[in-house]
Amino acid sequence: MLATTALQIASATGGKLLGREDISITEISTDSRTIQPGDLFVPLKGDNFDGHNYIDMALEKGAAAALCARLPETIREDKTYLLVSDTKRALRDLASWYRGQFNIPIVQITGTMGKTTLKEMLATVLAQKYNTLKTPGNFNGDIGAPLTLLSLTSEHQAAVVETGMDAAGQIRWLGEAVRPDIAIITNIGDVHIWNFDNSREKVLQAKAEIFENLCPGGLAVLSGDDELLNTLHLEFETVRCGLAEGCSVQVVDLQERGMDGVDCTVVTARDRYPLSIPVPGAHMAGLASICVAAAERLGLTKEEIARGIAAYTPADNRLRVERLPGGRIMINDSYNANPKSVQADLAILALHTTGRRIAMLGDMTELGAFEEEGHRAVGECVGRLGIDVLLAVGERSRKWIVPAAEEAGCPDVRWYESRDAVKDDLLALYGPGDALLVKASHFICRFDLMTDFLRTYPF
Repeated sequence: MLATTALQIASATGGKLLGREDISITEISTDSRTIQPGDLFVPLKGDNFDGHNYIDMALEKGAAAALCARLPETIREDKTYLLVSDTKRALRDLASWYRGQFNIPIVQITGTMGKTTLKEMLATVLAQKYNTLKTPGNFNGDIGAPLTLLSLTSEHQAAVVETGMDAAGQIRWLGEAVRPDIAIITNIGDVHIWNFDNSREKVLQAKAEIFENLCPGGLAVLSGDDELLNTLHLEFETVRCGLAEGCSVQVVDLQERGMDGVDCTVVTARDRYPLSIPVPGAHMAGLASICVAAAERLGLTKEEIARGIAAYTPADNRLRVERLPGGRIMINDSYNANPKSVQADLAILALHTTGRRIAMLGDMTELGAFEEEGHRAVGECVGRLGIDVLLAVGERSRKWIVPAAEEAGCPDVRWYESRDAVKDDLLALYGPGDALLVKASHFICRFDLMTDFLRTYPF
């Protein structure tokens, strides 16, 4: 963060300043445990916690100031306090003001799935030309996106900001701070749909809030492979990207290289871009086409775009093809799951031909009225694609994935109550040359703990 005075912060947030106006802040922390001398501490309040209880601790550890909605009982004369009505809103407002200090291109990304993958890929591409800031991890919510903007420095020449949501209004709220030059939606799916009256159309409306803060002259980028996104008509310049024939940025000559990746050519009105994507899955070509559209708009050369795509590395637990002893392959996409992403991963697993194909799948959450339909679709896909073994975990999987997989012809279907209950059978099954897919909703199954175990197991 650039050095910012307490007076500037008070002006940006509409806060009442108590203490020195001229103190300089260069870092912001919302966690009292990680405070460094000179930081601004921003206490947040949730259903079961209130960071205001830790203001004194943060100041004692060296924080120079606190942005707070209520003052502590004792006011220290050597510290500065900025009193606001709501600290989360004040953090967003500060990020909005701070973003205005930078005249650099900013890309905002949202979508039901693929946000983090696209963010990582696009940031890698843009880094071939620009010093590019990107959202760390999936730090894409009400707190993470503002903190990403507040980490901009004078060295940055571009930024890629991922924004997620679980309710209407959130993308608009974040967009008021991001104010993108390029706004991207990857797709529309069923995650969090119960918050939208189980209506995909309402999910579309909420995602489309991203365009309300698109800068004048900005570019809207949509997946042209998504049925609902193709119903969206915008007043901005719009490009649709993907494998469908109607796309203005289109993937052609797609060739899958098994677990090694995908080759394709992306065709735009300006040029043809032969690409080698180092991650498997035809859907990766669709994301690469979005990268091409954004990067071409920002002035990257054909060589820079191809080099960036080839250099892409998945984030942790995000469709990482990992090689284990004995020629075993682990498709580690354990971070999260929804019906579309699971089916895409199963198609990758089905490419394996030198050993058994084992799918370890768990429950998917936040699907609302589409919960049964989504789980059954996954089970049917397991059988249809010829997966050899299904190891299913969780009650939703027992009710819907397991019977659908059996009906579709999967020869070996097993169910387990918990992740740890799978371990012995998995180790017995997972032989040399086999491929294993690990995928489920993160917060209910924590399959990342299984991939950590397998990565270090002495096969």
